Amino acid sequence: SSHSSPHRSHGVPMTTHGRDGDAYVVTPAQIEAFERDGYVHIPGVLSESEMLEIEEPVMKFLRGEVNPDGKDLCDMSGATDRTPDEYTVFNAMLPRRYYPPMQGNIYERRTHSIATQLQRGKQMKIDYDQLLAKRPRAPDSVFAWHQDSAYWPPLAFDPATCTCWLAIDDSTVKNGCMRFLPGSNREAEIRKHAPVKLASAGRADDESSHALCTELSDADEKNVKRVEIKRGDITVHDQRVVHGSGPNESDGWRRAYVLAFRTAEMVDEERRLGFSHSHNDAFNWDAFHAWQDKA
Repeated sequence: SSHSSPHRSHGVPMTTHGRDGDAYVVTPAQIEAFERDGYVHIPGVLSESEMLEIEEPVMKFLRGEVNPDGKDLCDMSGATDRTPDEYTVFNAMLPRRYYPPMQGNIYERRTHSIATQLQRGKQMKIDYDQLLAKRPRAPDSVFAWHQDSAYWPPLAFDPATCTCWLAIDDSTVKNGCMRFLPGSNREAEIRKHAPVKLASAGRADDESSHALCTELSDADEKNVKRVEIKRGDITVHDQRVVHGSGPNESDGWRRAYVLAFRTAEMVDEERRLGFSHSHNDAFNWDAFHAWQDKA
């Protein structure tokens, strides 16, 4: 089990790893993997009963009972001409803004503990959250290869990031689990990105959704790791690792809830500039186009 029983050392009970009240104790090996590879799999972050605290609000978005404003509901496959009931990578940005009862839940408390440890004690703050659900049997439900930094303004503050990706359904190769290029987090420069184009005939010049992609070399492809995780597990990745996910070819939805922590100084600066990770932010696209012109 991911939750080890307390070991007594000199009569002092202590959880060596796993869930511990509002916290989760990560191991030195997990911290090393995160720093080396740019991501780490952390099992059993939420118990089954705790999962419902996330799953219930998530379903309100998937059923259309709560709707984000404007472009904060979109299809991250890159398609531009679908209604939400047709999205293959259903993406709701900032669910905790649009459904405030979610705020302060057990997942936020426990991942804050994890992010602080993985960043060796830095002051980490929630930057944004996101719901990603892949429709069953959807060959184009691919989240293109990218680095998160490519989506964000290049600000001169500590960029340390822990993006905590929670599996609401078991995440498998068949249903489009996360895939990473280990070590790409240590490259000197962010790779070149371009918008994903999946528009229908005659619309190829549309500003295509909000999805960016970068190309992998043959050598990269050989090093890709597909990371299958169980419901209640998370992967945590940094701002630089190249990652994406394949199509959902299974008969069930593949639902994930993402909560990203960045340094408090970075989050405060983003907000000061009017950047909140909403797709409706004016700053978002100005920065994006300036970045593209430079690339």
